[in-house]
Amino acid sequence: MTRKTILCYGDSITWGYNPASPNRMAFDERWTGLLAKGLDEDYKVIEEGLNGRTTIRDDPFNSSYKNGLKYLIPCLESHKPIDLCILLLGTNDLKTRFGLSTNEIAHGIRILVDTIKKSAAGPGGLAPKILLMVPPYIKKLNNFPDEFEDSYQKSDNLPHHYALIAKDYNCEFLDTSKIIVASELDGVHPDVGEHLKLGNAVIEMVKTIMGN
Repeated sequence: MTRKTILCYGDSITWGYNPASPNRMAFDERWTGLLAKGLDEDYKVIEEGLNGRTTIRDDPFNSSYKNGLKYLIPCLESHKPIDLCILLLGTNDLKTRFGLSTNEIAHGIRILVDTIKKSAAGPGGLAPKILLMVPPYIKKLNNFPDEFEDSYQKSDNLPHHYALIAKDYNCEFLDTSKIIVASELDGVHPDVGEHLKLGNAVIEMVKTIMGN
């Protein structure tokens, strides 16, 4: 039997940034690793998380490779055929330096979803299935006050917009803010315990999506 490929495309939450440590979370602590362990050997989970990754924008304080759109097509081409693409982005677009509205952030997500739908990176040259996940709410911050100042309300409004995009493109949708919370240490990244919750939730969703 051919193994099913799941691509997890995201930012530092997918990478496994640990708010309590300068180190990356261990494989079996981050949600992607938990997903890989929770599925059977018929699945291959590919982690494509990058700290600071945006939806469709170059970051003026970082290199252009942080732009999620620029790497998406090469990533899809590299790993195809992809049965399911899990997309978890948007937090970095909330940074003050971008000055984006919630609508503009959602538009970036819409472009990414549309790109995946048109990629022919799935089995038989069709589009992969998509699970669109909205990031958890950000909190009042200790470590990143300048980067996310006044972005809290925008964060709270993202689930509504993501849900509409998922409906428009007939994608699966998961609102992570109903499952996990950002750490009190930095207000942005979920800690190890929250990754466990998210990993378990995604396992069940993937099984449903893939008909297990």
